[in-house]
Amino acid sequence: MARSSKRSKAAIKPAKARRSVVAATPGMAAVTASADIENMRTRIDSIDERIHELLNERARCAQQVGASKTAQGLSTAEFYRPEREAQVLRQAIARNQGPLSNEEIARLFREIMSACLAQEEPLKIAFLGPEGTFSQQAVLKHFGHSVRALPLPAIGEVFEEVQAGHADFGIVPIENSTEGTVNNTLDMFLTTPLKICGEVELRIHQHLMGRMHGLENIARICSHQQSLAQCRQWLDEHLPGIERVQVSSNAEAARRARDEDGTAAIAGQVAAEVYGLNVIVPDIEDRADNTTRFLVIGRKLFAASGKDKTTLLLSAGDTQSSGTLHRLLEPLARNNISMTRIESRPSRRRKWDYVFFIDVEGHADEAPLKHALDDLKKQSSLFKVLGSYPWAVL
Repeated sequence: MARSSKRSKAAIKPAKARRSVVAATPGMAAVTASADIENMRTRIDSIDERIHELLNERARCAQQVGASKTAQGLSTAEFYRPEREAQVLRQAIARNQGPLSNEEIARLFREIMSACLAQEEPLKIAFLGPEGTFSQQAVLKHFGHSVRALPLPAIGEVFEEVQAGHADFGIVPIENSTEGTVNNTLDMFLTTPLKICGEVELRIHQHLMGRMHGLENIARICSHQQSLAQCRQWLDEHLPGIERVQVSSNAEAARRARDEDGTAAIAGQVAAEVYGLNVIVPDIEDRADNTTRFLVIGRKLFAASGKDKTTLLLSAGDTQSSGTLHRLLEPLARNNISMTRIESRPSRRRKWDYVFFIDVEGHADEAPLKHALDDLKKQSSLFKVLGSYPWAVL
């Protein structure tokens, strides 16, 4: 019996030893994990240092380019090259292997280019204001945060400020994927010499906001007519009978919601932050893919980027005649040019006479589009290249 007891005690000892090893394992794992984290942090610090060195090296190169352009007598606006920026963004996306998304890579490189370009003097960008509009978001998406944004109360004033040279470029809305064309912008091109230098596509999230926290205290809803239209079905279902007030901009709607009892607004997240409003219901737009396209307007045309779009303003002598549009567009079909968009607007020359705004693939200075435009010009009573510019990058 004694020998059996001794064996039992002897058998117990290894088990205790095993338990003490197991008990010690979590602590040892924690120490190991902590050491791994510290090693990774050290590695990240080293990577950050290299990134910082490369950013400053890039900025110095940009300064040298700027000095060279200044010596040539070029203005700040002429430092900006949309075709070059589009090429840089496309290259960044092409070599991206993750884990950062293409959208994040594009955003980071836009900000790098924006900061480097601002080494001399920030670009002045006019937009449909006030602060907090989707147009302002389009400015920041396309030009980055290192610009001087100039809010203006009307689309016409954006054109005027750019034409007068008080702003280097402007951003204006041209169409929404849900509600269609912004006619005011189209009509401005009938009388202005300005050119289209780029485009921006902005995913639009419409939020219901106000000082209140629920729907029951809403007496009226203010917003731009486009935003009200983009949320029509949601408003009909959830707030039927509530007054809808059209205002000049979503930011103006947010200002009224801040200052007026019972007023709610439809606007973007930035407007809620700027005017201190509660987002009562987010994302009330009727379509999940709701997107607005903006145009960048400037005073000159730019070179090809490799993937471009051209916007034309055309008309024939008599737009009421049979087959007029077919004859006008025939050179495009003959040269295998794809047309991506067409809109008609009153010409303002005489009653029931129209002009056509047409977007086509390609750059006006490159074949085969150049050949098609040479033929098209001969058949048009009005022919104007409004711009050849890079396709929107994300």
